[in-house]
Amino acid sequence: MELGSLRSTWIVLSLVSTELLGQQVPDTLFHPTIEAPRFAAGMGPVVMLDEAHHNFHTLTGRYRAFATVLRADGYTVVANQSAFESTALSAGSVLVIANALHSRNVQDWRLPCPSAFTAKEIGAVVEWVRSGGALFLIADHMPMAGAAADLGRAFGFEFLNCFAMDQRERTTERFHATEGLNMAHAIIRGSRPSELVDTVITLTGSAFQMPEGADALISLSDHYQLLEPVEAWAFPADTPGRSGAGWQQGAALEFGKGRVVVFGEAAMFSAQLAGPHAKPVGLNQPGMRGNIQLLRNIMSWLSGSP
Repeated sequence: MELGSLRSTWIVLSLVSTELLGQQVPDTLFHPTIEAPRFAAGMGPVVMLDEAHHNFHTLTGRYRAFATVLRADGYTVVANQSAFESTALSAGSVLVIANALHSRNVQDWRLPCPSAFTAKEIGAVVEWVRSGGALFLIADHMPMAGAAADLGRAFGFEFLNCFAMDQRERTTERFHATEGLNMAHAIIRGSRPSELVDTVITLTGSAFQMPEGADALISLSDHYQLLEPVEAWAFPADTPGRSGAGWQQGAALEFGKGRVVVFGEAAMFSAQLAGPHAKPVGLNQPGMRGNIQLLRNIMSWLSGSP
């Protein structure tokens, strides 16, 4: 695709996405059928969804569906509303952080994008995971990737504060065995044939590079351009960009006695209604069954359940 055509596509996508951004509401009717729950109702590990860091995705908001899936699988899901320290982290087995933000960027999605977490909080999370805790860190496109960069770096992940854009003019990104999906990892394979994830769909997002010892779950290719704008969804001709080859959008890492999963896209685990016509976005879209299974497999791997 010619660069001019590609820029035009990004401009259209930015206008559409900006319009939808202010009109997203959780799909309260989303209730997936889980035929073989991992645990009896309420008997699974406690999952803490962070709400203490200006998170764009919360338990009763954009990640209502995330919690619905986990509860249907037997997990107990609670909101974390405290700064990260040992007592707060001891309240659960898995910590989920989805699109945290620094207060500076809550209403202003422009550079700079400071860390959403203090150095003390990052140290507490690292020690908690090293001692056996499990972290699911999700950081979407700029400014969320910037806000998560320091925490990711503490585990060896290097977030790029970018938009990962597919140059093939697709509004959703589809990953499978021959395009970016690591079929060899336990999270993708599942623990039985019925848990195999053969297709994953993402919706733009960011990208990161992973440390030695981590396993890629979703890898980008040179079909992707990683754009680093000054302002979210604004892509003038001089916007810096680089190839997506060698970058990931999903990865897993064993860290001390604990485990970490990192993703550069959040809407893929939500179910929202967007715009004046209430367009399904996320798990309520057609063809997203693989994403539901992926979420279940991630939580199973993080919690160490078979």
